[in-house]
Amino acid sequence: MSLSDVILKIDNELATITLNRPDTLNALSKGVLEGIYEALNHIEFGEHNIRCLIITGEGRAFSSGANLSDTMEGGANENGFPVDVGHQLELSYHPIMRRLRNLHCPIISAVNGPCAGAAVGIALSCDLIMAARSSYFLLAFRNIGLVPDCGVTWIVPRLIGGARARELALLGEKLPAEKAQEWGLINRVFDDETFMEETEKVARKLAEGPSGQRFIRQVMWDSLDNNFETQLDLERQTQFQAGQTSDFFEGVNAFLEKRQAKFTGK
Repeated sequence: MSLSDVILKIDNELATITLNRPDTLNALSKGVLEGIYEALNHIEFGEHNIRCLIITGEGRAFSSGANLSDTMEGGANENGFPVDVGHQLELSYHPIMRRLRNLHCPIISAVNGPCAGAAVGIALSCDLIMAARSSYFLLAFRNIGLVPDCGVTWIVPRLIGGARARELALLGEKLPAEKAQEWGLINRVFDDETFMEETEKVARKLAEGPSGQRFIRQVMWDSLDNNFETQLDLERQTQFQAGQTSDFFEGVNAFLEKRQAKFTGK
């Protein structure tokens, strides 16, 4: 299924969103951003029982970040500067970031090449980040005089600490995939030749998992801001919800019967 500059593929319970502008290294143009949002709508509200989502890029890049031509099309003041770059964030990027945060199923970012600028925020907003060995991450904002956005200033310090986060943001240097894994920014690195195959193995495991995975991702993301007592309350609330699912009863029965559970995502 083609949605503007994005391809949405659905294979049973597994969905894949592919940014499909390889001629621009999948720069986040207006068409790409609209395509991502429309694809997320289809995943969330469509008739398919999607239980895992992969986000990746076509060709040799995940994404080179914001399309600067689109940024300048927003209008300029008397000095030739964009009128309000922040407004473009709120209009086109923030809705996507919020949808990713609240999606009902686990999300894997499959970083198949360069991942720069705003695309870093998209990639790191996923629950698991897989990277090809040749890929890298680049907070390129300082190179054009802007501030890291798309949640980067919230996510990156929490993953790798303030010192390393400031280094990436202020120096604007490439962070190779293996170093990113060593620092704790991403989960796994695979050889380029087997990258998508290995990523899909993990995705299939998630796609076969219980509906309670939605609550796991909720409590893990919310824990980054909650105090201990608030987190205990959230665990109690989500445990009640998970305990009402068919997959909970299937999991218990499978354990007692010493067999593999067959979850349905319900």
